[in-house]
Amino acid sequence: MPDPTAWRSASANRWWSAFGKKRGRNGKKPGPPVHDDLCAVIDEHGRTRHVFAADAPNQLWLVDITEHKTAEGKLYCCAIKDACSGKIVGYSIGSRMKSRLAVQALENAVSMRGDVAGCIVHSDRGSQFRSRKFLRALARHRLVGSMGRVGSSGDNAAMESFFALLQKNVLDRRAWTTREQLRIAIVTWIERTYHRRRRQARLGRLTPIEFETIMNTTVALTA
Repeated sequence: MPDPTAWRSASANRWWSAFGKKRGRNGKKPGPPVHDDLCAVIDEHGRTRHVFAADAPNQLWLVDITEHKTAEGKLYCCAIKDACSGKIVGYSIGSRMKSRLAVQALENAVSMRGDVAGCIVHSDRGSQFRSRKFLRALARHRLVGSMGRVGSSGDNAAMESFFALLQKNVLDRRAWTTREQLRIAIVTWIERTYHRRRRQARLGRLTPIEFETIMNTTVALTA
């Protein structure tokens, strides 16, 4: 398989992600990988680093799952982030952390983005992402799976940073009585605040929506 565009470009420019602390998985040992790690590169010192950058939308997606408690029990959110714009292109929220949660997030992303054949989808080694249902969904849409190593906190640091924002701005702001209250709060923050109001330095102080709008306009004018 040829090197992905995002990998080549980021490696040439020596763009590396910041390493963050990896959340636990209830003490369970991660299972074996089912994909190669396509976001790993070797730096000039021979060390393995991870690159989470892309030249255009739908080249590299990052996926992960977070959880938070309510008085009714835990609520789980599986989100998929485009590495180019930082936009959350698909997500699924539910009361059980099963493979269906990850598959639905992927299907929502594909429905939103259209033809995404060849896009790399990078995850950790969670069982949801190693499940046959998720692998079949990747194959059905001609997506390319990528999976991080065991015991490396930087393997999905870009997705971890999004969940840290979600934790600070929504999850920890108050005690949540029902799952539905928290679900609405998560959706509202993603769609109204993160996508349309939160300006990102790496995007030239643009929001993800503004950044993609400009990119799409530029592509249309040069086509």
